[in-house]
Amino acid sequence: MNSYLLFALVVLYLGLLFFIAYFAEKRRSSFWVNNPYVYALSLAVYCSAWTYYGSIGVAANQGLEYMAIYIGPIIIIPSWIYINSKIIRISRVNKISSIADFISLRYGNSRSLSAIIALMCMFAIIPYIGLQIKAISETFHLMTETDQTSNMFFDSATYVVLIIALFSAYYGTKYVDASEKRLGIISAIAVESFLKLIFFIILGIFVVYGVFNGFEDIYKQAEKLPDFAAKNSFNGLEGGFNWFLLSMLSMSAIFLLPRQFHTAIIENRKEKHIRTAIWLFPLYLLIFNFFVFPIAWGGKILFFGENVNPELYSILIPQKFGNTIISTMVFFGGLSACISMIIISSISLSIMLSNNIIIPYGWLDQFKLSSETDNNKNIVNIRKISIFLLILISFIFYKYLILGKSLYSIGLVSFVLIAQLAPSFFGAIFWRRGKYLGAITGIIAGGLICYLGLVLPSFSDFYQQSSFYNSAFFSFFNIPYLAPIPQIFFWSILVNGLLFTIISASTVSDYRERNYAEIYVDINDYIQNHENAYIWKGTANISDIQKILVQFLGEKKTQQALKIFNLKYKITDENDTADSRFIKFSENLLSGRIGTASAKILIEGVTKEDKISLPEVLKILEESKENISINKQLSEQSSQLLKLSDQLQNANEHLIVKDQQKDDFLDSVAHELRTPLTAIRATSEILLDDDDMPAELKKDFLENIISESDRLSEIINDILYLDKLETGIISLNIKENNINQTFKKALKPLIHLFDQRHLHHSEVHLLENETFEYDEQRMIQVFQNILGNALKFTNDQGMIQTKFQEKDNQLKISIFNTGKTIPTEDLEFVFDKFYQSKNQNLRKPVGSGLGLAICKKIMIAQNGDIEVKNKEIGVTFEIYLPIVKVKELEEFNNDNRT
Repeated sequence: MNSYLLFALVVLYLGLLFFIAYFAEKRRSSFWVNNPYVYALSLAVYCSAWTYYGSIGVAANQGLEYMAIYIGPIIIIPSWIYINSKIIRISRVNKISSIADFISLRYGNSRSLSAIIALMCMFAIIPYIGLQIKAISETFHLMTETDQTSNMFFDSATYVVLIIALFSAYYGTKYVDASEKRLGIISAIAVESFLKLIFFIILGIFVVYGVFNGFEDIYKQAEKLPDFAAKNSFNGLEGGFNWFLLSMLSMSAIFLLPRQFHTAIIENRKEKHIRTAIWLFPLYLLIFNFFVFPIAWGGKILFFGENVNPELYSILIPQKFGNTIISTMVFFGGLSACISMIIISSISLSIMLSNNIIIPYGWLDQFKLSSETDNNKNIVNIRKISIFLLILISFIFYKYLILGKSLYSIGLVSFVLIAQLAPSFFGAIFWRRGKYLGAITGIIAGGLICYLGLVLPSFSDFYQQSSFYNSAFFSFFNIPYLAPIPQIFFWSILVNGLLFTIISASTVSDYRERNYAEIYVDINDYIQNHENAYIWKGTANISDIQKILVQFLGEKKTQQALKIFNLKYKITDENDTADSRFIKFSENLLSGRIGTASAKILIEGVTKEDKISLPEVLKILEESKENISINKQLSEQSSQLLKLSDQLQNANEHLIVKDQQKDDFLDSVAHELRTPLTAIRATSEILLDDDDMPAELKKDFLENIISESDRLSEIINDILYLDKLETGIISLNIKENNINQTFKKALKPLIHLFDQRHLHHSEVHLLENETFEYDEQRMIQVFQNILGNALKFTNDQGMIQTKFQEKDNQLKISIFNTGKTIPTEDLEFVFDKFYQSKNQNLRKPVGSGLGLAICKKIMIAQNGDIEVKNKEIGVTFEIYLPIVKVKELEEFNNDNRT
């Protein structure tokens, strides 16, 4: 492929990432941006160039060893539901923005410890970023069939990395507060994670089913290779130990890699998103690795005897068969893997470089004298320069130190270095007795072992040949059956962990260490009132601290923060004495901008703190715990009382409504009964007073009396029937019936009335099965009420249509008529007792006004429903009957009666 064309496509792809990030920042509350799947996919930044290319090289050269780097995380990730939830809560209440802040805060908020952790992370990750740049450069030149050049200005990878640096600097420093969520970056990373997986799957399918005839064909041909058996086993107990240690190494990496800590902890918007991540992320890793072994063996078969780099099989195989589309997809999948890692790693490292080294050791005095605008501008510029500086150093590493190294070896060295944080990291959240001195000693000792045993031998041939490296001292610690990386990992973590444990257990805690130990280990007890758990004694004024806050937050935000604090703890604005809660609150406000250690230093500069003895600390903590427990109980009791109060108020309102309904009902009943009684009385008085009335007229009057008496009887019967329905006295006879036959029975007495009015009636049957479970007599009653209603309100030569269908596991019966529509404001009252529509024909229809109310009660009694809707030229009644078993329906009715 032409190099200019490929570079143009790369620029276009990076432009797409810019657009995605821009869109995500604009739509921060949108579900497409803020959802657990974006969060889970962003965690796949773990799958870097090492995964995309290096794993295939390892599978080809070392066999099953490549799986250890993914099996470890898959095994440990389910524990996130407890461990990461705890870490997220700790980070959220303390405004933590990096793993350096997280560990150093636990051990007394030490500036020196945070700086050492930041340096350890940079030593580990800068070569790892260089590895990504190496992958971009090598695959670019492989795709374009051009030679790599030592002149960086003529290397296309230089300009690709420059664009990535611009992207990282712009979106990575968009917020002064480093603990702020970067949805733009995370959304772009999630899209890249999705694309690199899809492209890798396409490659796998191409190799397995396009180049070969399936998995069986690949392995049948691979069996002929001399190293097939050795590469498909764990090489006995010795190989098993190596595999186990590599799995443990990857388990620690999934927690400790700065990019993983940043995406999993800092960028977590909702704790419940972890529930999705603990199954989706392991599934992602499994799918990603499904085709690694087949591609590796396919490459070994195709390039047997040729001197090619197995790490590049993924591009070489489609190129061998002239498939430019697949090879381009693979290139962009690998580019996505590299870009993701570079962006997140450079952002997380820049935060540590600025907040834990540059600011606390060089800029704090200047910040004290500058305005909020200047301070924020300087903080952002420091981070931008840090990102460029880190990527530049990584580029130099790639050009001059790791050009001839394998992706896998550099990646594992980084893993071992970063694993030195494990004892102090896990000790921080699970062990109260962990101390600053133990943590810093363990990290330095472990790092020194890694440096002497892995880093120097990897980059210096002179050191490998030195007498020191080959001395008896090194030979004494050599375990013959362990490979160099598992061996150094074993010894460094052993020494690190032992020093951390022994020194921590044999020294006395500083009061601040013990304070944070309690908060970290028992974070669930302090999550609601974490400021109360912070112990501080001394002299401080709110006004002095406020001046510091204004220099970073500005006047408006500072006032808002103070207002929130005063409302939370019911403090008056006149009070100027700062207590421990306000000290902690102020440190948190500054931590996201300048780091926890620098925040502590600035606040200490305007306060006078008294030392507290350890027994006093323990006493205060115990009292704090008791107060929090009491507050929690009081809060729960208050909540219960409030709930009971609401229930009583609702019950009272319900009784008032019921009483009003009863009055309205009695008024309606009296009105409806009075009408026929008045007619009967008036007619009877006429008959009584007029003895000479003609026989024909007397007959009409007597028929009127009988008619009104029948109407009176009908009203009384309907009222009694409705009362029985409401109280559940009437039992239902539920059994299987044919709905079509039931409807015919209901329609039969009315069909001649339809004919008299020249009404056209049709039925539409969309049912596969006409047998359902219901009370047939009640359904006939419902049908006749609805059809009778349609008969009354439909004009002559109108139309009535009934449609039967199944929808959402319900039988839906729609009865449509072309009568006048119901006023919109009356639709919700149609099924009320004695309802009569305003929009009727001139003649008042005959009826009690209870028919539709009875229909509603009958359907509810059968766990169904009935609704009415206006159409353009008429009205539709929709009857819903659930498709359930008889037993379920009877249980429902029994529950309703109860």
